[in-house]
Amino acid sequence: MTERSLNLTNTKDKHIISANIQDNQAYMEERLGMGSSFDVGFRELIILKQKVQVYYVTGLCDSLIIQELLKKLVEINDVETNKRKLPEIIENRLVHQQVKSVKTMDEAADEILSGLIGVFINGEKYAQIIDVRSYPGRSPEEPDTEKVIRGSRDGFTENIIENTALTRRRLRDERLRNEMLKVGERSKTDVCVSYLQDIADDDLVDLIKNHIESIEIDGITMAEKTIEEFLIKRKWNIYPKVRYTERPDVAASHLLEGHVLIFVDTSPSAIILPTTFFHHLQHAEEYRQAPSIGTFIRFIRYMAVFASMFLLPLWLLFTMDPTLLPKELSFIGPNEEGNVPIALQIILAIFGVEFLRMAAIHTPTPLSTAMGLIAAVLIGQIAIDVGLFSPEVILYVSVSAIGSYVTPSYELSVANKLMNILFVLFVGLFGFTGFVIGIVVTILFLVQLKSLKTPYLWPFLPFNAKAMLHIIFRIPVPYTNTRPSIVHPRNNYRQPTK
Repeated sequence: MTERSLNLTNTKDKHIISANIQDNQAYMEERLGMGSSFDVGFRELIILKQKVQVYYVTGLCDSLIIQELLKKLVEINDVETNKRKLPEIIENRLVHQQVKSVKTMDEAADEILSGLIGVFINGEKYAQIIDVRSYPGRSPEEPDTEKVIRGSRDGFTENIIENTALTRRRLRDERLRNEMLKVGERSKTDVCVSYLQDIADDDLVDLIKNHIESIEIDGITMAEKTIEEFLIKRKWNIYPKVRYTERPDVAASHLLEGHVLIFVDTSPSAIILPTTFFHHLQHAEEYRQAPSIGTFIRFIRYMAVFASMFLLPLWLLFTMDPTLLPKELSFIGPNEEGNVPIALQIILAIFGVEFLRMAAIHTPTPLSTAMGLIAAVLIGQIAIDVGLFSPEVILYVSVSAIGSYVTPSYELSVANKLMNILFVLFVGLFGFTGFVIGIVVTILFLVQLKSLKTPYLWPFLPFNAKAMLHIIFRIPVPYTNTRPSIVHPRNNYRQPTK
């Protein structure tokens, strides 16, 4: 038997809570490292001549709540005398709204490490677990990547309890389900599966929960990204098959459509399943404006995404074969070709933009403005003067880069950027033939992709006229009274019929 299987076997053994409190203490000292781990708290009290032990993690519990709890337990000695009813008395004195009993040491240890308080009573074969966790973290604020002009300014945080609360605040439906699972033999990370019971497809919910429960890994420190890779198994595919959001209103809207959300503790991003290519092109701003304005914004966004993928290879194609251009557009070609081939200039310029993007991420905010000025004024202009780049290359690469920044989904923008580079290489090597082959191969590749059995290019392929109308135009809300058929909702109508 391998070392990994032995570890899994050991962690899955169930240790029943002993009536001898000293045995439980010995287990906790070995399992939780009491004495060596400073953050694992322990307090032993004598209540009605019986030992009562309290365990907690100092950084995950509010100290005031712990002090109030200890105070209530000690006061039992002053007002109670019936030793036989000590367990019932203690349970009634646990001043918190969420208290449950566990009968195994493994479950008790896991709960304590999750930020709950464990109370053991000598002579009893169970422990009382009190949910008083108070995770350190920031307050809800608007996500940087999903800002809107009008609308709410709150966003998900790294606290899974706050995230589910922000969603339930918008959906006060008794049929909203938040099912908590744990992933990771060592990290034991909380993972919440959220869905509307009477809308979401049961098979979809069961499929997602079964995938999560079957994950075998020591820890998911990278949170939602690790969950995605286990769920989707995209391997080396660059296109995202799940959508991330940090906005509670966007998450609630997808729940109403019949999607399933996955929250992972320590991550401010919720996973939306299933999703298609066109889900990554939606933005909350379109729904915060009038339908006509939202449609205009959507068209501009589609143009930007198109430019991020096809502007550079098209311009390179026209540069290599000017006969493809009408006389009215002959100005498009470069006036000065420079000392480097145009295709290589484009590749180098794309890499230069990526250098700046990564530098901006790692540069402190007070210095980022100075870095941008240096890159634009000095590096860009000098590169043109020395003949490394032609001015047109800088122009079209900049427009393509702006198009990638306009793309709502960061994951999709990166995928489109890689495809853009491949298109440039195909055109540079094979000309018009390479451009056609690149587009055909890309479409065929996207057609065969599926996100949890959902066609990636729906409603374009397979074609659905009504759904495609909703993709192209921002339809007024009163006329969007049906849910997307691709998620197979149990209740297809969004609004009751009169």
